[in-house]
Amino acid sequence: MAGVLEGIRVLDFGRYIAGPYCGALLGDLGAEVIRIEKLDGSEDRWMTPVVPDKEGVTFLQMNRNKLGITLNPTKPAGREVVARLVKTADVVVANLPVDTLKDMGLDYETLSAINPRIILATTSMFGSEGPYAQRVGFDTIGQAMSGAMYLSGWGDRPMRTAAPYVDFSTAYLNTIGVMAALMERQKSGKGQKVETALIRSALNAFNTQHIEQQVIHANRAAIGNRAWTAGPSDAFKCTDGWIFAMALGQPLFVRWCKLMGEEAWLNDPRFKDDLQRGNNGEVLSARMQAWCGERTVAAALEALATARIPAGPIYSPQQALDDPHVKDQKMFKQVEFPGAPRPVPYLDQAVKLSRSPLEIRHRPPLLGEHTDQVLEEIGYSKDEIAKLRKDRVV
Repeated sequence: MAGVLEGIRVLDFGRYIAGPYCGALLGDLGAEVIRIEKLDGSEDRWMTPVVPDKEGVTFLQMNRNKLGITLNPTKPAGREVVARLVKTADVVVANLPVDTLKDMGLDYETLSAINPRIILATTSMFGSEGPYAQRVGFDTIGQAMSGAMYLSGWGDRPMRTAAPYVDFSTAYLNTIGVMAALMERQKSGKGQKVETALIRSALNAFNTQHIEQQVIHANRAAIGNRAWTAGPSDAFKCTDGWIFAMALGQPLFVRWCKLMGEEAWLNDPRFKDDLQRGNNGEVLSARMQAWCGERTVAAALEALATARIPAGPIYSPQQALDDPHVKDQKMFKQVEFPGAPRPVPYLDQAVKLSRSPLEIRHRPPLLGEHTDQVLEEIGYSKDEIAKLRKDRVV
């Protein structure tokens, strides 16, 4: 079955997560995505290796459904390769600093002069304007500057989250922007620049806290796993593991009180609403912990499910892979990769479309695996490709 973006060509100059994952999502949707990296391999290819002395986890996740070529676009002959590719392309993805984009000829002015229909999806730490425009950064800088790290942990020191949500949310926003630009191009016939920034994504994800702070000066402090405006909402230790459970809103709190045998608390002013339950969350968490401490994870979760109270086990990565629901729904697609001791598990169809599903069609490319194929498609002869190799252009 053809993908939604079949016929769309994407040039992916991205690194790490925010750019490459946008390319991966476009590839899942059916686009032809060409990953373009340094001659010796871009640094993100080798991070946290799981293939002996070779590819790492970040590269493997972000680069499925892509062809792979190597190229030095700073050389004149490399610029010519970029120009030929851009003439055939619909989208360029590049999460690189503004100056680097210009040095590589990947700024929008240069690209649109070659192909007025091109869409440039660019991501940086702080965006192309403002006093921090020249600074670089990663996901955790966004977590830090948004206030999220300040309010995470137990207050003794700021704490990041292990999941790079700033990078991934930026990739999602980038993908939405590209899809919107493609739709608009159907009307205007013109491309445009899609710009995202990690700081904007981080501020967006934590915007509720900014609203509360500015409007009522709540001055929240870190309180571990508890919620500021609900309760109980916390991590709880059972006899054989941990769970997370939460009661948000009055109906859930009523059901929780009945489960705990604490119906009197329904008339207690300390727990009259979510805000007060958050303010007195230590009491509620202590009661819930006493209940969980007498039960296994399975028994606690069964009772909470019967009472229709949201709860789930706190898993290790291996337990997440082994979860019966995850296995039953075949959430991970197993893809072989050369040299990897076991198949690579890819989350299959994070977004499910009933008629035109996303699809993981093939593994990530080996370094430069499709260089000759792509160059021949844009008009280079075998002799010309050999000279480009000799000159360290590809």
